Amino acid sequence: MKIDLRSDTITKPTPEMLAAMMGAEVGDDVYKEDPTVNALEEKVAQMFGKDTALFFPSGSMANQAAIKLHTQPGEQLIADKYAHVYNYEGGGVSFNSGVSCKLLDGHRGMVTAEQVEAAINPPDFYHSPLTSLVCIENTTNKGGGACYDFEEIKKIKHICDQHHLGYHLDGARLWNALVAKNENTTQYGEVFDSISVCLSKGLGAPIGSVLVGNSDIMEHAIRIRKILGGGMRQLGYLAAAGLYAIEHHIDRLAEDHKRAKEIGEVLEKLPFVKQVEPIDTNIVIFVIDGNEEEFITEMASKNVHFYGMGQGKLRLVTHLEYTQEKHEYFLELLTSITLNKNKAAHV
Repeated sequence: MKIDLRSDTITKPTPEMLAAMMGAEVGDDVYKEDPTVNALEEKVAQMFGKDTALFFPSGSMANQAAIKLHTQPGEQLIADKYAHVYNYEGGGVSFNSGVSCKLLDGHRGMVTAEQVEAAINPPDFYHSPLTSLVCIENTTNKGGGACYDFEEIKKIKHICDQHHLGYHLDGARLWNALVAKNENTTQYGEVFDSISVCLSKGLGAPIGSVLVGNSDIMEHAIRIRKILGGGMRQLGYLAAAGLYAIEHHIDRLAEDHKRAKEIGEVLEKLPFVKQVEPIDTNIVIFVIDGNEEEFITEMASKNVHFYGMGQGKLRLVTHLEYTQEKHEYFLELLTSITLNKNKAAHV
């Protein structure tokens, strides 16, 4: 039995999703003539109460387009030091938009309104970059799936409005936050100027993200997508997977969260586990007192796969293909492990 907990991006379409894909009505999306893509974009825009939405092949491209739409070269955005737009998008902020990042030392990837306000450069001080955008991430990837308090999100919005800054949400795993916090898409749409949401993580689609916003922000989004190489043709086969995912896979995210918390409870009882970080959604980050690489290799020999993050820290992510059967087997396997400091695991 293979258990792959490296990420929630590793899932393959379910049989039902594949059937929806194969039955999709398609057209040429570059001409905006693909009815399934148009239906997906309209649905997501309506969910967030925004004027329009645009399908992207990846979350990174959607975020990069949003940053380009909000900024001009030489300006600066504010983000947490763990932010995906800074750490995991290939330097695209500077390469694509000519923008620098002012990084904040938040908590588990989350920043406060007070931190944001203190980081804004005076607009009349021409020696420093002009602050033009605030980017936050919910849930936080490197922060272990942490969820923002929505009241803090609104406070940051107030600061953005006061200082005439754009406000973008990297919502790659926003669906997880909505389920975990019993929140809804409408309230997020009311606060943010632009939001990117991913279809290929917890929702299990094979590819795709959607960027939503009102017309003033999104007017040139399709041009930016083209510049970034994101013009696609008979895209409806992929959009159909996204539509199916939104309609069938959001509520089930609660199962992933439950299993992640149960993994954390077992890990906390293991003598070689020094720390388990708080578990809000489907990401488990823990620290072991031992050789990280040897532990990963030993577990891989048992057909259990996950990532090391360095300095003894490891990450597991639950997802659509991590079934209850796999979960029970994995928990039993964990309890059978012994680990000596600086030595490999023994099962």
